[in-house]
Amino acid sequence: MSEKIRKVAVLGAGTMGAAIAAHCANAGLEVELLDIAGEGEDKDEIVRAGFQRMLKARPAALMKKELAGKIRLGNFEEDFERVSGADWVVEAIIEKLEPKRELMERVEQVAKEDAIISSNTSGIPLSSIAEGRSESFRRRFLGTHFFNPPRYLKLLELIPTADTDPEVLERMRRFGERTLGKGTVLAKDTPNFIGNRLGSFAGMQAVRYAFDNGYSIEEVDAITGPLIGHPKTATFRLNDTVGLDIAVGVAENLYELVPEDESREELKPHPILKRMIEKNLLGNKTGAGFYKRTRRDGKTVFDVLDLKTFEHRPAEKPEIPLVKEANRRKDLGERLRFIIDKAGEDRHARYIRDTLLPYIAYAARRVPEISDSFADVDHAMEWGFAHQAGPFRTWDMIGFEYGIEQMQKLDLELPDWVSEMRQKGIDSFYKRDEEGRELVYDLKAADYVPVRVDPEIVSLERIKAADKDSVVASNDSASLVDLGDGVLAFEIHSRASAIDSGVVEMGFRALEELRNDRWAGLVIANEADNFCVGANLFEVMMGVQMGAFDQIRERVAQLQELLMGFRFADKPVVAAPHGQTLGGGVEICLHADRIVAAGETYMGLVEVGVGVIPAGGGTKEMARRLVSPPLAESPLAPPLPFVQKAFENIALARVGTSALESRDLGYLDEDDRVVMSVDHQLAVAKREVIDLADGYRPPDRSEKSVYAAGAAIKAAMIIGVRQMQWGHFATEYDGVIAERLAHVLCGGDLSAGQWVTEDYILGLEREAFVELLQNEKTQERIRAMLETGKPLRN
Repeated sequence: MSEKIRKVAVLGAGTMGAAIAAHCANAGLEVELLDIAGEGEDKDEIVRAGFQRMLKARPAALMKKELAGKIRLGNFEEDFERVSGADWVVEAIIEKLEPKRELMERVEQVAKEDAIISSNTSGIPLSSIAEGRSESFRRRFLGTHFFNPPRYLKLLELIPTADTDPEVLERMRRFGERTLGKGTVLAKDTPNFIGNRLGSFAGMQAVRYAFDNGYSIEEVDAITGPLIGHPKTATFRLNDTVGLDIAVGVAENLYELVPEDESREELKPHPILKRMIEKNLLGNKTGAGFYKRTRRDGKTVFDVLDLKTFEHRPAEKPEIPLVKEANRRKDLGERLRFIIDKAGEDRHARYIRDTLLPYIAYAARRVPEISDSFADVDHAMEWGFAHQAGPFRTWDMIGFEYGIEQMQKLDLELPDWVSEMRQKGIDSFYKRDEEGRELVYDLKAADYVPVRVDPEIVSLERIKAADKDSVVASNDSASLVDLGDGVLAFEIHSRASAIDSGVVEMGFRALEELRNDRWAGLVIANEADNFCVGANLFEVMMGVQMGAFDQIRERVAQLQELLMGFRFADKPVVAAPHGQTLGGGVEICLHADRIVAAGETYMGLVEVGVGVIPAGGGTKEMARRLVSPPLAESPLAPPLPFVQKAFENIALARVGTSALESRDLGYLDEDDRVVMSVDHQLAVAKREVIDLADGYRPPDRSEKSVYAAGAAIKAAMIIGVRQMQWGHFATEYDGVIAERLAHVLCGGDLSAGQWVTEDYILGLEREAFVELLQNEKTQERIRAMLETGKPLRN
């Protein structure tokens, strides 16, 4: 059987089918997207409509719009033979058994003998879909259940049937993890598998408890987000995001499919939800649901649904002392225990206790029905719903015995295996062995077994947990970690992954370490939500308020020297950005020899939003990367178009909405790597260091490698800025910042274009930055960002 999956046939261009096709295109695969034929002359009418809906989806399904060219449209009547070229055929048509069976019969007739065939169903037994097919077909058939939107949600549930070849299952697991960038779990062929089975129960009971006990929408969303380790969408905003019709439809379908479930009545949607669906209050897709976005007094606000009138009213900010009190406890388990203990006296704590504990107990009662693995159940909720911890990790966090005691107080039913674990003296689902490996209790083995780890994952957290000596140096903001094989990691773990004095200090320590023969090179990486959001604005503003501009100039020079140290180090330096990589975060990457970016990396030089220009070498790097190469290749080429692109990147604070868009903006070059899974990023970056280290030679710092376009081009840029202001597209102060940016990008007041050193441009950057900082309007922008988190246009 061929190992590589290069071409995919997606059958069904509905919401999920088209989104799966898009994500396959994101991964660089060739895709056939087919659907039933239209009734008129245009047989592709139906598939084209689904494709167009996908193109308009927000958030975007494609990592960049040009990837649409990797998807070829067709219909089942005229183009079905194209399935024969696919290495993987995935069905995503209507959730009805007979159409799926009929389609699979056709697939079997044309598919390659070694093609993997799967269904994205969530409600129909896979064994029923494969019924009547040959042994060869059934051997390579399984469920591949994506969560919507597939580009962003990490979870991929793999559901083998009794006939699925274990090699096929393992091949799909590797493909899902390494090519599609997913976190895979194995689920049993039961209705809605793991994620939606538990998610539907939790979602419906959370809403019912709120409505039946007089909790407001605002109250519930204020206490069911980050406070309990869940995303900011909490409860009701999540329903608006998913679509109320989808959430209710999944729960209603599940209710019909699980007659033996002792808690199936909890799956019934509350009557208020049915009324909302009747009134088309479905959430974001219809413009109104539990919340409605509107503008009032010149500001965008979110009104909330009045559950009596079904009209929207201004949202209130509820006073909930519990939130502030509980958040003093940074550890999630400690926080949850505090909240549960408060439930007798605090109504908000009571809501959390009376919805969280039933969800944990329900998850316990579903094992081993939906899965044999506690770890897979946890991962399904962590990866599918972005929970900080799944039900069994949460149970461990609050304490195994404590959890049992609290659930018994609520008369919640627990399965027999809980008592059996207690009798054996087992008091946690997870633990670590002497080597630091994570173990999970296995019911079949009646013992702890290693948690499955993707062999492609290198984790800073695991390395540090397994060997304390792996930490070479550390402070509150950053650490140096030995990755093995002579590769050193510079890990930024400051608040919000911002560059502060501690990060700079540890960066210089990294450069010092690189002089040691022990190291082959350096990886700059972390495992925070975002790689680096730029400079610590609070530190900057403190210096401004003290009038310490000479000291600020010194600190900017230090940062420049650090990043130039990375650029000209004697050993290779590889940066591994992911998530928000803004301002100084981009500058770190631009000074590395190689970038290994996660697919979901959002890079941009956004300093104009706080009234300054990039001064850690970002402006210099845009000139070096976007202006200099074409002028070196064609010295007579007009520099203006290239300077214009560099200027617009910074002046318009353009941010790539993926690593692929970031490449188009010039933040990544052709040698840089993009990996679909952030989990694999560190392993790939480490290999890049090792590959580069053999025969590595650093660039020459004295070389005049930047083309400075000179005063004439600078004047042309300023005229363009004036036109923007005349058209009211830019404020007067935007123009001030833009003029300083043009001054630096063009090399100051040089009478003619010429080649200069990087240090020359850095000097201009530094002076422009400090000059702008002294302006009250820049200070207003910084204050606004610190206070509101949003840029101010003044």
